[in-house]
Amino acid sequence: QVQLVESGGGLVQPGGSLRLSCAASGSIISINAMGWYRQAPGKQRELVADITSGGRTNYADSVKGRFTISRDNAKNTVYLQMNSLKPEDTAVYYCNVNLLRVGVFWSQDYWGQGTQVTVSS
Repeated sequence: QVQLVESGGGLVQPGGSLRLSCAASGSIISINAMGWYRQAPGKQRELVADITSGGRTNYADSVKGRFTISRDNAKNTVYLQMNSLKPEDTAVYYCNVNLLRVGVFWSQDYWGQGTQVTVSS
C-alpha cells in the first residue's frame, strides 16, 4: 500500500505565502514525476506544477514566477512554495505522485487527500 499525506494549507491574506508538503510512504520502489493540482469550486481540477525525477519543472502560466515546486527524494516528499498569493488561488490542492510499488509491474498515479488553501482578506 501507498499513502500520500499532505500538509500546509490554510487561510492567508492576499500577497501572503504558504508552503504545501506531500509525503509518500509505503512499499515504494521508485518515484517518477510528482506534482500539484488544484480544484476550485465549480471548476475542473487543473495542473499547478510538476517535477520530474531529474528535477525538471513545469508550471501553469497562472502561477509562474509566484510558485516553486521542489522535491526531496530521500524523504519521498514534494513541496509547493506559494508566494504572492491571490484570491483566485483559492482551491483544494492535491498532490499527485507517479510511482512504482512492490507487487505491481507498472507505475501508477496516486493522489493525496487534498488540502484547502483560502486566500482572503
